[in-house]
Amino acid sequence: ALTVRFITRRFIGDYDPTLEMIYRHMAIMDGEMVHFEILDTAGQEDSLQIEEKIKWGDGFAVVYSVTDRCSFDEVMRLCFLINHIHSSPKRSSGGEQPPVVIVGNKKDLQFDRMVSTEDGENLSKALKLPFYEIS
Repeated sequence: ALTVRFITRRFIGDYDPTLEMIYRHMAIMDGEMVHFEILDTAGQEDSLQIEEKIKWGDGFAVVYSVTDRCSFDEVMRLCFLINHIHSSPKRSSGGEQPPVVIVGNKKDLQFDRMVSTEDGENLSKALKLPFYEIS
């Protein structure tokens, strides 16, 4: 839903989070036209599939639901995996780390919240990554 909203500037209520999709989008950033290919994963991959998708990416938004503690618990593992894979000498980028941001989603569901804003902020400080909470 986050990806669809970024591309269309609208909230799509009938989003199926179990479907994996690649979205293509163009936007002007800092005065330059940027072509995006955004892989919206289904989040149900095994370890080998996750590694292949991380190798594919040049930047990452690691998204968890503030209403699902298990999704938050995966953030650190995924960030370390991204760091490990992209620091490999086999990568053509010479070990340069891709941009990564941590995003807590469903901020509006305060009564269902299982992960505090402070938890997200503390994790982002520990990993030295930007953090946002959104709805």
